[in-house]
Amino acid sequence: MDLNNETIDDTNNVTIDDLENLVEEKKYSELKTYLFDMLSADIAELIDEVPLRDALIVYRLLPKNIAIEVFSMVEVERQSELTSLVSEEELKNIVDELFFDDMIDLIEEVPASIVKKILRNTSPNERNLINQFLKYEDDTAGSLMTIEFVDLKKNMTVSDAMNRIRTTGVNKETIYTCYVVGKEKILEGIVSLKHLVLSESDMIVEAIMTDDFIAVGTQDDQEYIADVFKKYDLLSLPVVDNEMRLVGIITIDDIVDVIEEETTEDFQIMAAMTPSDEEYMSMTPFDLARKRIIWLIALMFSATLSETIMGHYKGVTIQIVILTSMIPMLMSTGGNAGAQSSTLIIRGLTLGDIEFTDIFKVIWKEVKVGILLGLTLGILNFGRIFLFSNNIKLAITVGLTLIGTTTMAAFMGGVLPILAKKAKLDPAIMATPLISTITDATTLVIFFTIATLMFLG
Repeated sequence: MDLNNETIDDTNNVTIDDLENLVEEKKYSELKTYLFDMLSADIAELIDEVPLRDALIVYRLLPKNIAIEVFSMVEVERQSELTSLVSEEELKNIVDELFFDDMIDLIEEVPASIVKKILRNTSPNERNLINQFLKYEDDTAGSLMTIEFVDLKKNMTVSDAMNRIRTTGVNKETIYTCYVVGKEKILEGIVSLKHLVLSESDMIVEAIMTDDFIAVGTQDDQEYIADVFKKYDLLSLPVVDNEMRLVGIITIDDIVDVIEEETTEDFQIMAAMTPSDEEYMSMTPFDLARKRIIWLIALMFSATLSETIMGHYKGVTIQIVILTSMIPMLMSTGGNAGAQSSTLIIRGLTLGDIEFTDIFKVIWKEVKVGILLGLTLGILNFGRIFLFSNNIKLAITVGLTLIGTTTMAAFMGGVLPILAKKAKLDPAIMATPLISTITDATTLVIFFTIATLMFLG
């Protein structure tokens, strides 16, 4: 039975609590029946969520070939926990069957004692490769790639190539794209399985391969690699060294993980938190507080700028008390306008739609947007304030402030993320909390300047 393509209707009604109860009641035969009818990804989710003791029981009930597939889908933290409990023979089976890049991910997470056990079950050649991979910096192509690919020679016939795929492809991470290498493993072209299948058996690989291919270097950043996958709709991507020697490939499943990781990191930075790849439920309140406190302290002290500005104009607010009631609305509007602009620009930078060379176009566009928004909000508030207070000076002050505030907020929300990107910083740091802090101070300066001219000028 193909567990990846078939499922049983009854299984869809089985909950994790049901399966845990089967473990508690030691109804392993019934549990094994349910597991046999579940998809590998669902079993992996079950192993991730149940207590470790139950997870180990579930894992040991799986057939060997399914167990390895499930293990590769389990969260790395749970993989580490399982490897500390399984027998030496079970660990050897895991090491033998895991794809190389998954094994590297595991080694990076497990304790040193488990690493020693893993290395004991690898060949000298594999140990050398592992040591080489561990030297690559995190978040680079070298740390993401796998060495499990099909390589061909350009003078092979299609028939020879298909025989090689049948012989070596069983343990490869993908066979849909094959890589044509020459002397010293120089990458000369790529050929898809589709082209091989549809070509005459006596044709030469060189005649059907593509030599106009995309490749990345071992030190290229994972965000750049994700952009390449997106731009060219790739399923896999070759990784080469400085001499164009093929050293590995990156597959789409690894890039999906990268995109999730980068998106999570951006959300955390935009919320003024220290990035973390730990799951929320696995973190203690102390851990969560530690991730947030530094940014909150920084933003709290940066907010003293607003206090300084208000202190400077204290005389104005004492003479015209009604001005104070308008400050929260103006500051909130400015922060919201800046957040809107920064969110759009950060998204454009992430997707590659906006480059540093577009900065003046962005400035001009955001300024025009800010003016339009300010005029709309200013007119609405002018009418509201004049209608309810009959204070024309206050209505004009608030209306003009809104025009100036939204224009300045849109400008800063547009330009600051681009400057951050140019300075090799994550544009997400210029998101809501920081933009709001800056626009608050700017809003107060604009407001009190106009108010001073209107009421005391």
